Amino acid sequence: MPLSKTQKRKLSLFARCLVFSAIAWVMFATANHYTDARRMQLRYVKMPQDKAFHPLQSDTATVYVEMTGWQYLMSSFREQTPQLEVDLTSLGKRNWVALSEQHDFISSQFPASHRVVSITPDTLFFDFSNQTERKVAVVPSYDLQFKKQYGIIDEISVSPQYVTITGPLEDVVKIDGWETDTIRASGVDRTLTANVLLNNHQRPNINVYPTAVDVTIPIGEMTEKIIEVPIKAENASDYSSVKLLPGKVKLTIMVSLRDYARVSVGNFEAVVNMEDWAERGITDLPVLITQKPDYCQLIKVEPQNVHFFVRK
Repeated sequence: MPLSKTQKRKLSLFARCLVFSAIAWVMFATANHYTDARRMQLRYVKMPQDKAFHPLQSDTATVYVEMTGWQYLMSSFREQTPQLEVDLTSLGKRNWVALSEQHDFISSQFPASHRVVSITPDTLFFDFSNQTERKVAVVPSYDLQFKKQYGIIDEISVSPQYVTITGPLEDVVKIDGWETDTIRASGVDRTLTANVLLNNHQRPNINVYPTAVDVTIPIGEMTEKIIEVPIKAENASDYSSVKLLPGKVKLTIMVSLRDYARVSVGNFEAVVNMEDWAERGITDLPVLITQKPDYCQLIKVEPQNVHFFVRK
């Protein structure tokens, strides 16, 4: 709508006042101090070597950090501190750790412009028990993206295959294997060999030796193969005969060129469980592949369910 010169001047003055007010508000807001509550995972360091301990509380704590509004705004765009280190040196004399006594150590883990106000809980309690050791298998962890027609063609080699873990008896007996850090790679078309650290975040109160292992992942070119495997009926002793339709299942597998000739029907086993029908009334029984060579990758099963006739 058309405005007079006086109205335009008033509107311009109002707009300038509004902008200046907004700028002033932002400056005052960012200059004020705010307290941010951060939920952080605890990571124990300087653990006593001659004692086995078990935390009696959650492995997380809430840290209250004071900062200006501007610092709070900027920190929201940066990655937060993922873990909070806690010094366990005092466990050599007592069964608890006061985080307030580690104020300087904890503050050093944050930017100098941030002030740690308090931590909840302030005191961490631990239960001491007899320390024991056990050998467990190393479990290689990997996330690999292969080139087309390439894949793992043989069993993964780990040296040493077993590591020694030491810690509280009630925790050690629950561990059957220890994972490595994840091996990541893309466009893989050849065998990978790497010295990999063991994942030390699985159990904070468990010591592992050695701390690294050699992992070899055999990679090679693979091709597709289709075979037909007879289907067996398990738990069918209550019936004089069981007829499956169809009686065979078609398996599409990926196998290395080296092992292509080794693959035969006898390497695989396909079964259906008659108890699925007797106990749950399932009319189309699912086909289960209960046996296959480790050097084969199962791509497709056709059909996945079969019909059947029984005679008692």
